[in-house]
Amino acid sequence: MKIVVDAFGGDKAPDEIIEGVVIALERNKDLQVILTGDKNKLESLLAGRYVDRIIIEHAPSVITNDHVPTEAIRKMEDSSLVRAFDILKTQDDVIALVSAGSTGAILTGAIMKIGRIKGITRPALAPILPTKKNNKDVLLCDSGANIDCKPINLYHFALMASAYYSILYDVENPKVGLLNIGVEEHKGNDLTREAYHILKNSKLNFIGNVEAREYMSGDIDVMVAEGFAGNVLLKASEGAVGAVLSLLKKSIKSHFLSKLGALFMRKTFNELKNRIDVLSKHGGSPFLGVKKLVMKNHGSSGRQNIASSIQQAILLHKNQLIAKIENALAEKVE
Repeated sequence: MKIVVDAFGGDKAPDEIIEGVVIALERNKDLQVILTGDKNKLESLLAGRYVDRIIIEHAPSVITNDHVPTEAIRKMEDSSLVRAFDILKTQDDVIALVSAGSTGAILTGAIMKIGRIKGITRPALAPILPTKKNNKDVLLCDSGANIDCKPINLYHFALMASAYYSILYDVENPKVGLLNIGVEEHKGNDLTREAYHILKNSKLNFIGNVEAREYMSGDIDVMVAEGFAGNVLLKASEGAVGAVLSLLKKSIKSHFLSKLGALFMRKTFNELKNRIDVLSKHGGSPFLGVKKLVMKNHGSSGRQNIASSIQQAILLHKNQLIAKIENALAEKVE
């Protein structure tokens, strides 16, 4: 089983990427990793570790967020990301690609180099987010890969994210909600009203419209949105959580008794921190709708995130995510 890793994608590349790969190799004895990037630097960082299970493909240049994605994928053939995509495309035994590089470049490469699953016109990102219920997460699909959507795209997002969720959490029929400004069927714009009708008449476990304040309630498994609204919701949530934690920290430091109380609540605070940081558990998110697994990690991903992303790719491969999506697409919508 082989996975190709873009060793120079991300803010902490290549050091943290390499260490994440080493952790993944320690966990999976049947795993082989292909690293793409500057060969001399990679060999120096590896220092002889796992030479029998790591293949280095020399790719001296790096695609950054400053590059135009389409031009970069077409012209920067010697970049670590393009080389990784070429390997994923041409080698059948390579099951997935992992990168923490430019989101736009990874999406463009996935479409141009690998291609979409037949019937899917818009691949999507579905990040995993925590809810207020313990051990219950929610997928937000799409979170920004598609700004302008049609109703059928939202149906496809729901279908793909449901297949993804069912594998991650062993849930046979995940609950799907549609992001809207109200719960009533007639609420929203033309896009959400038409999407509501499609979802309602599909075989998905559609529970109706869901307002933004409820998507982390733990009562739904998949929140469907077009990419613009989904990205705004995601970024607003991240900002709100960060602000609350910052205010809490500032308040605790402002009083002696609060500091004393914080010592007794350290375990609780650590549990809260771990609950919020679901990325450490799952790593990245696959671009749903692509013919092979393409895992996108956050740009600031460290070694544990990279290792978790590789682990997730193995899980999705073993449970045949792409086949699940293809089979679901074959079912007709009324």
